Amino acid sequence: MSSESGLEMTHHQPQSTPRQPLYTPEERRRRDESPWTLVQGILAPIQFIVFLVSLYLVIRYLVTGEGEGIATISVVIKTLVLYTIMITGSIWEKVVFGRYLFAPAFFWEDVFSMLVLALHTAYLVALITQMVDVQGQMLLALAAYATYVINAGQFLIKLRAARLDAARRDGVFAEATE
Repeated sequence: MSSESGLEMTHHQPQSTPRQPLYTPEERRRRDESPWTLVQGILAPIQFIVFLVSLYLVIRYLVTGEGEGIATISVVIKTLVLYTIMITGSIWEKVVFGRYLFAPAFFWEDVFSMLVLALHTAYLVALITQMVDVQGQMLLALAAYATYVINAGQFLIKLRAARLDAARRDGVFAEATE
């Protein structure tokens, strides 16, 4: 309607549904009390450092043809660290959410983690069986590493969401918006 008729149009902003917090109060309590939370907090940066070193060694091998042995060892170590963080992460998820994998709060991260695991495992199979030459193995390692980076990003986004939830819960945003 026009303003000439005496009735003015009002624009209604759709009410956004508040996002569910990542953790219920009980899940947050279990997360905070679990020693597996600390284990994950220690393993994640270790895995990232191992990844960076291995990435350098793999790329160096692919570019120069030198360092095949150390590059191979680094990918195996990276894969073993990945398996370790995945196993301990599953235990953490069981403690916090009551299931080893695919808890709703981390469903898509877990789905993508399966791809990360599959590619790292495919690398080990290619290495052990020698069905793929070294160049192909290193390219497979790079594909595994690309998925790892995406998956790590997913978890960092969730970590940030958890911190924002905690800030909202503790009233930090209430003060900032007043």
